[in-house]
Amino acid sequence: MKVKGFSLVELMVAMGVGLFLTAGVFTMFIMSAANVTTTSQFNQLQENGRIALALIERDVSQLGFLGDLTGTALTLGTNINIDAVPISASDDCIGGGVNNASFPTAVASNFRLLWGYESGVSAQSLTCLTNARTATDVLQIKRLSGPSIALPNDANRYYLAANVQGGTLFSGDQPAPFVINGRYWEYLHHIYYIEDEAGIPTLKRRVLRKGGMNTSSSFEQLVEGVENMRILYGFDSNGDNSADSFMPVQNVTSLMWDNSLTQRIVALRIFLLIRSIEDDSKYTNNNTYELGDKIIVAPGDNFRRKVISTTLVLENPLMTVN
Repeated sequence: MKVKGFSLVELMVAMGVGLFLTAGVFTMFIMSAANVTTTSQFNQLQENGRIALALIERDVSQLGFLGDLTGTALTLGTNINIDAVPISASDDCIGGGVNNASFPTAVASNFRLLWGYESGVSAQSLTCLTNARTATDVLQIKRLSGPSIALPNDANRYYLAANVQGGTLFSGDQPAPFVINGRYWEYLHHIYYIEDEAGIPTLKRRVLRKGGMNTSSSFEQLVEGVENMRILYGFDSNGDNSADSFMPVQNVTSLMWDNSLTQRIVALRIFLLIRSIEDDSKYTNNNTYELGDKIIVAPGDNFRRKVISTTLVLENPLMTVN
């Protein structure tokens, strides 16, 4: 019986068709993989930005909240006393101005609940931050955390016992002072900044703990990939509690921080530049990004970036001090 097979020409044609189909499938696979990487990184940028803003938003929106003393400037010896052991300057994060430590001091100056600067650019800075990323904003916030609690329950934190006339700051390992018709609140001092962590720009937070802001529990790593932060401060100049102008930290004077003029800080506009955690060798970034008044040009690297922004209105605008 005679058996017929493929001729050499037929085999060559079949192999050619097979190679063509294989190349097509391989090209589709590469394109699909690239699309997956791109989509994954864009989703990562969006999610990291959303989380970062959400973490800052709660602090900023509640800035100036002092429990039953809300709307009152804190003056040591007048409407506030301190039972807590003093924090040494080396263990504290002390901001610009004469009354900008974690606790109010006995000086004739407004106790600052809000302050900021641009790392490596502004004349004043927090000496406790030595590795903050250059040309990124730093934000300092002080407030009480609500709701009130029945009794302090954490020896590593600070609290305020207060009524409408005044209050006492104390640490959680001390007996809670009795205040007539008063309540107990946790006292917060937070600093937001950006620092490189193993080559990845990361949004971090320093928090006040018993003994100061240099304890092991005072350092919090929040969100990776936050490369820059820019904050514009909104001032009300006509008394209607809405911002009439927004300005960068370089334009905010000492008197304006103290709310000693006719202008009050009533809002913050926050811009975050989010960078992908991993690079993509098939992508080159030469884009320009606008963060309020700041323009940042990507250095031609392989990282994707995205600007996330929000405007936050202060629920408790800072007091005007005469």
